Amino acid sequence: MSHSDKPLDPPSLAERDALAREFQRWLPAEAVLHQPEQLRPYECDGLSAYRRLPLVVVLPDTVEQVQQVMRYCAAQGIPVVARGAGTGLSGGALPLSNGVLLSLTKFTRVLDIDPVNRTARVQPGVRNLAISEAVAALDLYYAPDPSSQIACTIGGNVAENAGGLHCLKYGLTVHNIIRLQVVTVDGELVTIGADSLDSPGYDLLALMTGSEGMLGIIVEVTVKLLAKPESAKLIMASFDHVEKAGDAVGAIIASGIVPGGLEMMDNPATRATEDFVHAGYDTDAAAILFCELDGVPEEIDDDLERVKQVLDQNGCTRIRIARDESERQLFWSGRKSAFPAVGRISPDYYCIDGTIPRKQIGFVLTRIAQLSEEYGLRVANVFHAGDGNLHPLILYDGNQPGEFERTEELGARILEACIEVGGTITGEHGVGVEKIDQMCVQFAPAELRQFHALKEAFDPHRLLNPGKAVPTLARCAEFRAMHVHGGELKFPELERF
Repeated sequence: MSHSDKPLDPPSLAERDALAREFQRWLPAEAVLHQPEQLRPYECDGLSAYRRLPLVVVLPDTVEQVQQVMRYCAAQGIPVVARGAGTGLSGGALPLSNGVLLSLTKFTRVLDIDPVNRTARVQPGVRNLAISEAVAALDLYYAPDPSSQIACTIGGNVAENAGGLHCLKYGLTVHNIIRLQVVTVDGELVTIGADSLDSPGYDLLALMTGSEGMLGIIVEVTVKLLAKPESAKLIMASFDHVEKAGDAVGAIIASGIVPGGLEMMDNPATRATEDFVHAGYDTDAAAILFCELDGVPEEIDDDLERVKQVLDQNGCTRIRIARDESERQLFWSGRKSAFPAVGRISPDYYCIDGTIPRKQIGFVLTRIAQLSEEYGLRVANVFHAGDGNLHPLILYDGNQPGEFERTEELGARILEACIEVGGTITGEHGVGVEKIDQMCVQFAPAELRQFHALKEAFDPHRLLNPGKAVPTLARCAEFRAMHVHGGELKFPELERF
């Protein structure tokens, strides 16, 4: 990946002080951070390989204050990067040295719960898991459940269109929200979506979901709530080859069964997780598959037998069914802890996020293994198998000269392999700064021009999270030049530039 766009020279302390004084005219002094030591916690998001101090950090706690910040920044031409909990993994919340970082972590209230219509109005700083906790007594819950749900916020989930372990059956964030309150770049408060089943006009709700903070500042979200399933059973299946496990995923869906969750881990990830959580995983298996069935008990029992038959037909070597709710939660806790578990066996790791057709899982996993050997870097695979959303974790040591750059290159080749088989470069982490060059492979110049035109319609002066997600055509031309090998393009698609 090329990140040749150079950041501006760092601002002087005098510049920071002057801007801080302007914000302190309508924000409490403690809500405006400008000393370097105060800014350090905001220098990166979960993609910690890229770091940069913002000019100033502001922490408003009312919508009116957010509007004032945006009006001032728009009038002065100051870029703004919105940030939630900072758990994103694509550099989407990487600050700008000449810009303001707008933190929404004080917006933590659940504003309203409507059990009849099964909705909840929440502020963007409410943690994902806190929504389900707030409605648990009503036997309701919020379905999207990213592995970071204990920390990630709903505003960030909307910005990145987050998924989770149960997104196969219950959908991504875009399928589980109905209404947003958004502050525009010039400080106007607008409503997108509606409390009804449909809203007139273009589907701006879907457009805003996954827009990575480039179109507006989300200040309120109305989410859908679901009734808790009557029952759930979790199968853990072992395989002696990752390709067999990948083939089993497609076979389960082809049988007509849509599991509540269908997840997969390869042996390196399984071993690391078992050492961390002690969930009783099969550490001898080349891959393990988690398949959860939920609904009414009679339906689950019938589907359970059908899934077991499919697993046997696809080379499963061992099947375990969680004995009770406690063991089911234990099995899932391991899967949700896979990322920190892998962090215990390597000084650093780099998490990739790409999505492929289910039928290509086995092929792409084999390709990742080949690339891992070629680059001399270990890769542990943990992913949402049901919807083909891969999360290869590249293990590296950032203290070794050149190793991070080699890791980036390996990550780029994995994403490009996803594109080659008909997939996409992101499933739920967004593009941010991490994958901006792979956008040049996936999209044609005419498509990128439309993305820029859309951005300009919302943000004509490009002040909201500039430089993220959508590359310029000039950058793509530079990327093309880097991918000429022996006089031939590695990707024929790049001939378009």
